[in-house]
Amino acid sequence: MDGASHEAWPVPRLARVSGVSQAHFARSFKEAFGVPPHRYLLTRRIERAAALLRDTDLPITEIAFETGWNSLGTFGRTFRDVTGESPGELRAREKAASHQRERVPGCFLSAAHRPDLTIAVSEKRRQAASDRRDGSQETEVP
Repeated sequence: MDGASHEAWPVPRLARVSGVSQAHFARSFKEAFGVPPHRYLLTRRIERAAALLRDTDLPITEIAFETGWNSLGTFGRTFRDVTGESPGELRAREKAASHQRERVPGCFLSAAHRPDLTIAVSEKRRQAASDRRDGSQETEVP
């Protein structure tokens, strides 16, 4: 999954590659990594997209498709839900701060920019919508 995060990795494919049942694979994966396979893959795709936004001048549409998204709209919405900012906002912020990163080892930067997906993106959306309906201000998604 890490080497080809742009590809589709449904549980049946992962289980087949691993030589175990789908249920066993899903349970074992979550136990080993702390998140279900889909969320792990989503984290890797967002990580890769953020790196491409930060380190290249590729168009956002090209980055979306290169990192495994079939729709620019889905990419943008999910990226914002996970990171708290749009791909364009992240690119602008990172370009403005690029001179500061030169003194920090790459492994630390990768860990610091890794999305924290302890709950599903859809659950984050439901929580934000509920907060808006209750009259409180919209909370920022980390």
